[in-house]
Amino acid sequence: MRIGEVARRADVSVKTIRYYEHVGILPPATREPNGYRSYDSAVFDRLTFTRASQAVGLTLGEIREVIAFRERGEPPCAYVLDLIEDRGAALTVRIADLEALRTDLRDLATRGHALDPAACLPREICHVIKSPG
Repeated sequence: MRIGEVARRADVSVKTIRYYEHVGILPPATREPNGYRSYDSAVFDRLTFTRASQAVGLTLGEIREVIAFRERGEPPCAYVLDLIEDRGAALTVRIADLEALRTDLRDLATRGHALDPAACLPREICHVIKSPG
């Protein structure tokens, strides 16, 4: 099947398919005598896996590594589990950082509402963002 048909059926762009092939997510397509790329139906499994992996936060590099495990005949599940656990831990840290930022923003807004715009000096640009104290 040609690249345009794969793109339509998988709901991705032709450019995406070419890029995935270039970075090793998809194996190189066979070439027809006229030079057109030709794919078999296994390409859809790869594209489905790639989309699902991206949905849980894996990068294309990580996805390529998972695929490499499978291509070596090794189950990639332990590697994938490590990636998922690392991503979860990173999200826990990021959520804590975001919650702290939200608290800081609320405090800044409260302070800003108490400030007089007429007292904002040109050199300060905006005294709402000026460091307190």
